[in-house]
Amino acid sequence: MATATVTPAQETEKKAPLNLTPQAIAKVREIMATQDPLPAGLRIGVVGGGCSGFQYSMAFENQSGMMDKVFSFDDLKVFVDATSLMYLNGCTVDYVETLEAAGFKFDNPQVKSTCGCGSSFSV
Repeated sequence: MATATVTPAQETEKKAPLNLTPQAIAKVREIMATQDPLPAGLRIGVVGGGCSGFQYSMAFENQSGMMDKVFSFDDLKVFVDATSLMYLNGCTVDYVETLEAAGFKFDNPQVKSTCGCGSSFSV
């Protein structure tokens, strides 16, 4: 499990409210390396939408926003806005490859229900 550094407001290391597995970190770095210019980090968020109310979002960013918390997972910067942070507390992001599919999987203990296709959730 990676420890996260919160910047810039706090200089001390503390446990991040979310976790990225080593597989997720490796896959993000692999995809990130193909981008031109190289992004500064990964934004993980929760947005309204889907049949259950919320969806996860992931995108590369060139810099953090003014209200973002910045976490570092083995030198991979992850940006999370304050609103999304409430919904991601305790969440683990993994990268899974099976014979049928491959992709990022969010394991969130706050989720009360998901839609039939599994792409959206409610808390």
